[in-house]
Amino acid sequence: MAKEYKLSAERLEELKKELVYLKTVREKEVADLIKEARSFGDLSENSEYDEAKNEQGKLYSRIAELENILANYVVIEESAESTNTVRMGSRITVKDVVTGEEESYQVVGSQEADPMNGRISEESPFGKALLGKAVGELAVVEAPAGNIEYEVVAIQR
Repeated sequence: MAKEYKLSAERLEELKKELVYLKTVREKEVADLIKEARSFGDLSENSEYDEAKNEQGKLYSRIAELENILANYVVIEESAESTNTVRMGSRITVKDVVTGEEESYQVVGSQEADPMNGRISEESPFGKALLGKAVGELAVVEAPAGNIEYEVVAIQR
């Protein structure tokens, strides 16, 4: 069974636009690079040709990846009805029990994860520990340095 990719509606649109761009504009650019590199002569010692072929391989790999995601996605429903537990799409504020430091995150699918910008994957250890927790509950995150406890301070949609 294929892996199911959880995406927000915005991310779904971004991926669709990227796929269209790669299949139309970028594919033609790479084909032109290969054509130009071939004109330089002997292909066995032609680094421009090798580089263009590598770029083509990366392009086709990304196209295949996007097609796989778009064939197996589920849109995350961001409903306002249930904000009492952490779910996909939830915006949460947590407090480190030891340091008292508060941080805010949004729980998203793995394709949208960007921890540096406060977007954590539901598949990450931190995301898994938070799912299903309510305000006031503790989430224990297993980390290489030992377990870290966070208290859920607030949940929003």
